[in-house]
Amino acid sequence: MNPDLPAPNSPADRLSWSTPAPALIAVAVGGVAMAVATFFAADGPSRLLVGLAALGLLAMAGLGFRQRPRLAVVAGEPPRMVVRGLLRPREYVPTQIVRARIVGYRRLGRKMPMVEIDVVDDEGERLLIFGRWDLGADPTAVYEDLVGAMRLSRDKTS
Repeated sequence: MNPDLPAPNSPADRLSWSTPAPALIAVAVGGVAMAVATFFAADGPSRLLVGLAALGLLAMAGLGFRQRPRLAVVAGEPPRMVVRGLLRPREYVPTQIVRARIVGYRRLGRKMPMVEIDVVDDEGERLLIFGRWDLGADPTAVYEDLVGAMRLSRDKTS
């Protein structure tokens, strides 16, 4: 083993992006506050609606914690891109990445950048889309880091 290279799975050979933990904690606290408010609601329909909103917030926070880190690149030969989903993480090598690009989507009257990655695996083709909430960082910067770390050629991206 070369002493100049970092040990496998050390932080030095891994880039990762995920929803910031403080944001997920704030969502969970909001869900708990709404769950408590459910008990103080005056009538049945109010309790139902506030309870469903509390359940939705708590589920969103739980899923956000479950998917951390959402996107990671692990150094190696070849480098691997790891995408964490609800069930299990999926790994992709550069030959499985068909295209990676930045796309602007209109949201709430503003154009928001998102990272789009087309991949091919045993189950077929997939389109992976990551926004600022998923990555916890500017999607444009993540795209640049991803292209560099995965050693993707610019002709594979658009």
